[in-house]
Amino acid sequence: MKKHLLAALLALAPVTVAAAELEISGAILRASPKVANAGAGFVTIKNPNAEGDTLLGAEADISAKVELHTHINDNGVMLMRQVPAIPVPAGEVTALKPGADHIMFITLNKPLSEGQTVPVTLVFAKAGRKVVDFPVVPLRTGAAPAQ
Repeated sequence: MKKHLLAALLALAPVTVAAAELEISGAILRASPKVANAGAGFVTIKNPNAEGDTLLGAEADISAKVELHTHINDNGVMLMRQVPAIPVPAGEVTALKPGADHIMFITLNKPLSEGQTVPVTLVFAKAGRKVVDFPVVPLRTGAAPAQ
């Protein structure tokens, strides 16, 4: 009887499954010309979990402001716009890349130089804060390198 009662109680107990870490790769910042006031960062985020997450923002001490941005097509003109968050759907890959979602570093403290590495804190709704090193690559680099 005790075995059956214990088995029944265990069956009703909530099961907690640990979520896998988000897989963050390919982080880069583009080098900036000396006259540039802003820089762009790109990264790939893979969410292996059954639940989605959301990139809420980013933080770095290389600029006065850090914002999440996207590009929109307004009657044939591509415009950059700030967005409040970027979804990271369950079981999918979210790529922040040129011409799409990206991180903007506004009012740079100094130009971004090729070879430099910048720590950037990505802030997620569920995964929390993740510090990621963003290497600075040549200005003409198109997309984040595969990792």
